[in-house]
Amino acid sequence: MKARHIPNIISFCRILLVYPVITSMLEKRFDWALSLFVIAGVSDAIDGFLAKHFQWQSRLGSYIDPLADKLLLVSSYIALSFMGLIPFWLMATVVLRDLVIFTGAILYYFLLRPFDGQPLLISKVNTLLQLFLVFIVLLHHGFVPLPAGIITGVTAAVFVTTMLSGAMYIYVWGSSYYRETRYLGTRK
Repeated sequence: MKARHIPNIISFCRILLVYPVITSMLEKRFDWALSLFVIAGVSDAIDGFLAKHFQWQSRLGSYIDPLADKLLLVSSYIALSFMGLIPFWLMATVVLRDLVIFTGAILYYFLLRPFDGQPLLISKVNTLLQLFLVFIVLLHHGFVPLPAGIITGVTAAVFVTTMLSGAMYIYVWGSSYYRETRYLGTRK
């Protein structure tokens, strides 16, 4: 094993953490779920830092890091919704946004080429809020009750940023596709 593989190994370990996080949630062991969720979050920060700081980025890492993040988040939202701890409509919005992004990337790839886009700022804010909501829901049920207004406010913020992020991806990818196909059409 070479040192440059460490970020990918950390990402694979984060994928392996999804099962115990979700199992802990479903067993209402919110203290364990929160602890493992925090470990997963810290590992995400560590692998990102190592990859950037030491120039250990890789093509594999560019796929498994976001895959690990999405598996953890989407699974958490489905489990928490199933348990009635977050609204079904919020879980459906989060899952639908990710399906739209995934489908858009696949379509773009097959219709034109791989899309070389960076995550949008609104998407980063959305992901942070999604993580924070899971964190505070687990904290609320596992350690200390929080005022209902906090969870309600973060739920609303997650909904708004999820919708905005999904709409922005559709706009950016649609505009890019339109420009490129129009340019290719004028060259023929």
